[in-house]
Amino acid sequence: MTASFKSSRAANKQEHRTADMRLIVMDIDSTLINEEVIDLLGEEAGVGEQVAAITERAMRGEIDFKQALEERVGLLAGLGQEVFDRTFERVTFTPGALELVRAAHERGWKVGVVSGGFHEVADRIVETAGIDYCLANRLEVQGGKLTGKLAAEIVTRERKLDVLRSWAHELGLPLSQTVAMGDGANDIPMIQAAGTGIAFCAKPKTREAAPFAIDERNLMLAMDIILRD
Repeated sequence: MTASFKSSRAANKQEHRTADMRLIVMDIDSTLINEEVIDLLGEEAGVGEQVAAITERAMRGEIDFKQALEERVGLLAGLGQEVFDRTFERVTFTPGALELVRAAHERGWKVGVVSGGFHEVADRIVETAGIDYCLANRLEVQGGKLTGKLAAEIVTRERKLDVLRSWAHELGLPLSQTVAMGDGANDIPMIQAAGTGIAFCAKPKTREAAPFAIDERNLMLAMDIILRD
């Protein structure tokens, strides 16, 4: 009888912990960090303005993201792979980003990032910030140089949504206990599917589609929304 009581109490504690758990999933470019990594790579290739113009149109949802990404990556052909070191050195975290990750971990929550950017830079960002999950694109490199092609399946808006669901399932969480944040049109499906969806300094189409919006570049403002929602 005593053992049964203890077992029941332990189960109740576990259920309480699960109910308090959250999964925060963010975009990287212009959300977790201030820059667009593809634009920085474009500058290194001497085609910065051309790449940035395509990025802007894609994030506004004016052109197909997959097509835009392949076009921009093609402009990077010939760059040496040491460009990843130089690009990472130029990355700056959005105000409140590291504080948000720290505050989430203090509550026992998990944090993931899903990005149309590239693992070659994203993995270093994730390690620095102490983030738990990461999905991004990969660039093909041959002979120490970028080929202008992608090395794996493209992270589309649909894959962003799929990975939100997958990570939540892995943690045993319903989508109602997830948070999704981003700024571009390709973030809309995961923002709308999450229990708490936040447009962060977002393009008009994304802001209109999101239940919540933050217009100040301070990611810690998301914590107020999460705890209140």
